[in-house]
Amino acid sequence: MVEPISDGFEAAFTALLAGDESALGGWLGADAGDQARLDVYRNTVAKARVDALAGLYPTIERLVGPDWFRQAGLIFAGDAPPSSPVLDLFGAEFPAWLETFPPALDLPYLAAVARLDQAWNQAHRAPDAPVLSGRVATETPPARLFASRAGLHPSARLFWFDWTVPSIWIANRAQAVDAAGVAWEAQPEGLLIVRHAQVVTWRRLSRAEWSFLRACQRGRTLGEAAQAAFAIDPQLNLAAMFAGLLEAGALSTLQSET
Repeated sequence: MVEPISDGFEAAFTALLAGDESALGGWLGADAGDQARLDVYRNTVAKARVDALAGLYPTIERLVGPDWFRQAGLIFAGDAPPSSPVLDLFGAEFPAWLETFPPALDLPYLAAVARLDQAWNQAHRAPDAPVLSGRVATETPPARLFASRAGLHPSARLFWFDWTVPSIWIANRAQAVDAAGVAWEAQPEGLLIVRHAQVVTWRRLSRAEWSFLRACQRGRTLGEAAQAAFAIDPQLNLAAMFAGLLEAGALSTLQSET
């Protein structure tokens, strides 16, 4: 019968993978071959973690380069090892960790850009749900439409920044051709990340659009959301804005009060 692994050994093995060279001293002899085989295993595990992190944060890797990212990833994996065997779930703390990582302090946009990468992953894994279609919206009497609620789609992630974080993120996504000319500036920008028709997409948002969606996110009626948008831009073309957000798949189905 195979003996179960003791809690002590499992904890020591985890400590070894985190970098404690002496963690398995009580279980290993003086055989150099044993240590060499463990080193191979540890390096393989470390590479898998860094590769998983790069897959989750491709924009960060492009911004800092693969060598910088690998070294940072190894340190992060030691500071915050995976809590699940599913490596796709690894790295939830990475954006917050970057805010305290000394080599990243000269790149003040890095943590915010990481949050957009994270939002893209969250949108990719979010549950399916119906979206509010233009046909349903146009066939609903205006009074009833504006008295109804339509929350954000479960995959939707809504952002407003006082700096050019979305521009930096968009310019450095894997599909981007040229990131030249994009600067870190104190210029407000909004962004919507959402999965529509099984594809994760992004859409830049004006302040009025962001205010409209934020009101919907907070459970306000469409009429109240429209008022929030007009408070930002009294000249807003509400019909055009609403059609654009519907086309993006930002809103879920109507919830009528009656």
